Amino acid sequence: MSEQDQVGRGIGTDDWVAQHEDRVGAPQTGMARLAQQWTRLPALARWGIPLVIFLSVPFIGSSDYILRIGVNLGLFVLLALGLNLVVGYSGLLDLGFVAFYGFGAYAYAMLSSEQFGVHLNSLVALVIVISTTASFGFILGLPSRRLTGDYLAIATLFFGQMFAVFVVSSDEFQLPGMSDTVDLTGGANGITQVDQISVLGFTFETNLSYYLLVVALVVFFTVATKRIHFSRHGLAWRSLGEDAVAAQHMTIPTVRLKLLAFTIGAGVAGLAGAIFASVQQGVYPSEFMLPLLITIYAALILGGLGSIPGILLGAFIMVVLPEVLRFPDYSNGIFLAVLVISVVATVKSWKVLVWAFGGMVVIGFLVNGVLLAMQVPYLAAKEWITGPLAPVLGSWVFMPENRVLFGNIAFVALVGLAAWMSIMSRRSRIIVLPLALWLAIWTWEVRLLLEPSVTRQLLIGALLIVLMASRPQGLLGKPRVEVL
Repeated sequence: MSEQDQVGRGIGTDDWVAQHEDRVGAPQTGMARLAQQWTRLPALARWGIPLVIFLSVPFIGSSDYILRIGVNLGLFVLLALGLNLVVGYSGLLDLGFVAFYGFGAYAYAMLSSEQFGVHLNSLVALVIVISTTASFGFILGLPSRRLTGDYLAIATLFFGQMFAVFVVSSDEFQLPGMSDTVDLTGGANGITQVDQISVLGFTFETNLSYYLLVVALVVFFTVATKRIHFSRHGLAWRSLGEDAVAAQHMTIPTVRLKLLAFTIGAGVAGLAGAIFASVQQGVYPSEFMLPLLITIYAALILGGLGSIPGILLGAFIMVVLPEVLRFPDYSNGIFLAVLVISVVATVKSWKVLVWAFGGMVVIGFLVNGVLLAMQVPYLAAKEWITGPLAPVLGSWVFMPENRVLFGNIAFVALVGLAAWMSIMSRRSRIIVLPLALWLAIWTWEVRLLLEPSVTRQLLIGALLIVLMASRPQGLLGKPRVEVL
């Protein structure tokens, strides 16, 4: 093998697996080619370019809204990096991880608020929070000595749900030997007036200060994770995640590694929770529920389990994309762009593309004519659409006055057509593709834009489904090749 072919090969990389695509003659997708070009850049450029971009955000625009999104993104990245140690490296399905995030937030709130009249020094409070949360992670990891797979997932899920119930119901907590009740967590109202973090006389009071803090922490933990990735512990963790039985037979201390992964992951989550409580100056039970855990897992899957750049990219998409979709003009453009790109990437034939989009336009005008002939009440374009796409969509999409009724019917029809297309032959799918495209756009414009919160979840879910079907290893994850 030439020296050039060995560039980028790390310890534990099998040559037969690395040459799989070349051997079978599998064509690379656009995403694979883009990822390959990115990996060929010097390491300083690969990591320095994103860092410079994020450090320049405060100078590009001083909007508190953008800075708050940046803070949330940084905390989300910390959570994703912590969970990656447990799931991405060690292969342990931890469904109680978000409880550590909540525990860190509540612990810091109890130590730095009027809840108990305690206002510890921020550094002391953070040390207590991190060490206590890490201890709980060690305790939760004990069942992993004998439980694996679904059984471990159920045990950790129970822990997460137990935490959720505890914080809601502990506003009247009765300690043993006491007749009076104590308000530990504030119940559904949470804990308010939490102290902001103060280090060496400097108090983090603004979104800008917290943004720079989380950027520094993200850089630190990213570098630490990168060092771990190629260390002895990192290799052992990844061996454990690939095959725990084989790792144990190779004398790798699997039990110690599992407990260490749970402990470190919980400590990182506890630190993120403490910062979150300080930023919000309050903690509430609804912020640490199952949807947050699902979002973190979605970021890991989207970027690629075990891939550090993939985790950063997945976290960015899962945090920033929902915020962008809050604005109809942006969401319209993103939806149509994703739809067009998906069709182009899937069809890969100019003749079929002309048929698909040409037929879609014809169907749109035909439906307009039919519904107008039926005298269905409709909204004028200026009443329902704005932005650069108004001239196109306003003259092509029929917008009924009763958007909910027509939108619900269209949504059900779209789901049914998509399910039907999944069992069709390729020829039949090409024939009905124009109808599916028109129905997707009509459903989006008529119904989904009325429910931005639901629409964001549906669009992200569809994105994950399409990605898993086309690239199961995630955007920047490495494909698995199995010998059968």
